[in-house]
Amino acid sequence: MSNIHYQIHQNGQDIPWILLIHGLFGSLDNLAALRRGLTDEYNVLSIDLPDHGNSLRTTEFSFENYALLIGQLVNELDISNLNVVGHSLGGKIAMQLALSQAELIHRLIVLDIAPVSYSPRHQTVLTGLEHVPLNLINSRQNADQYLQEFVKEPSTRQFLLKSLYQDDTGWHWYFNLALLKRDYAQLSAGIDTKTQFLKPTLFIKGELSDYLTTEHKAEVMQLFPNSQLKVLANTGHWLHAEKPALCIKMIKSFLA
Repeated sequence: MSNIHYQIHQNGQDIPWILLIHGLFGSLDNLAALRRGLTDEYNVLSIDLPDHGNSLRTTEFSFENYALLIGQLVNELDISNLNVVGHSLGGKIAMQLALSQAELIHRLIVLDIAPVSYSPRHQTVLTGLEHVPLNLINSRQNADQYLQEFVKEPSTRQFLLKSLYQDDTGWHWYFNLALLKRDYAQLSAGIDTKTQFLKPTLFIKGELSDYLTTEHKAEVMQLFPNSQLKVLANTGHWLHAEKPALCIKMIKSFLA
């Protein structure tokens, strides 16, 4: 079986499926609000990305390898005509999955990310995570004291600390920090392929976010010629958490 950790929320045999893919430093719980709003009409498959949550640790990041592992899981679960929703890094992986294994996917929804290269945006986060002394801390609150020296936004620290856990051997991160730091340039890169995904695709942009802009239109249309863009007003990069009901409404309207 696949080394991808997953949860299934299944309501029936004959209703469509949606796969939810979270972003960098996250886990399947990050898209729980979307999951709760979609399970009335869809079977939902939620996953931890490789090197995140309870999924396997890899030796090298690549969009292709992550997409291959997710595709293997979809095949093992015998799910067909799957709709895919991906946020941020998860959106890039969703795009790669659609471009390399289009036969698995019915429709694609990408939340606030483009298939392009980005300049480094997480250097202070990576530095802050490295400066948390896992061998010395005794609580999440204690870890937060170290993290706040580098990560000023309380909401960002709260998000990161959700992936801190303790077992019999001490404190650990649920994500593979060493690999994500080493291979950060690869996960910030654009998707490099001549293939196109010709099926319907929806890009949803957070109005206040700069991750998806008009400058990216040419690259988006080159790879996803049958795509459309919707803007979720007064939201940033975390649009699905800021306005989950409206995000869900956009997704359902597109899939209908």
